[in-house]
Amino acid sequence: MTHLIPGCIIADVTYTPAETVQRSGFTIETLRYYERIGLLADIQRDAGGHRMFSDADLEWLEVLKCLRDTGMPIAAMRRYAELALNDGSLEERMHTLADHDEAVSQQIELLHQQQRHLRDKIAYYEGLLEIERSVQEEAQTSGAGAMTDEPQISGQVGGSW
Repeated sequence: MTHLIPGCIIADVTYTPAETVQRSGFTIETLRYYERIGLLADIQRDAGGHRMFSDADLEWLEVLKCLRDTGMPIAAMRRYAELALNDGSLEERMHTLADHDEAVSQQIELLHQQQRHLRDKIAYYEGLLEIERSVQEEAQTSGAGAMTDEPQISGQVGGSW
């Protein structure tokens, strides 16, 4: 196919599988798999039967990467691809993406909760380390090897981890 630009005729740019891997971030195995299960359709072949990817294919791969990286299950990706590649219902495509967006929002909230828990644990350990340093400094200023009544913190970390 060619695109007309005033005064010029430019052939579609195509990319080898290796170039597509580099541009898309997918592995060659993933590209083959996506083609086999119908996520990639109508991939051009050169005279030797080798895949040749177009700019449109790369744009579609960006969509697939977004869906994959945000955790959309393969079955849902396949349904979305079926709708998008076969001029399916715009409303159904929109609902599919809206449902996935809600799932992503829930996952983000869960990750924020887990991150807060991690930060609380980090602060807890920082506090224990500060106490341990204070005890050690006090022991050093009281005299090397002197016995103290101060509790030793090392090895007394509570909690499940």
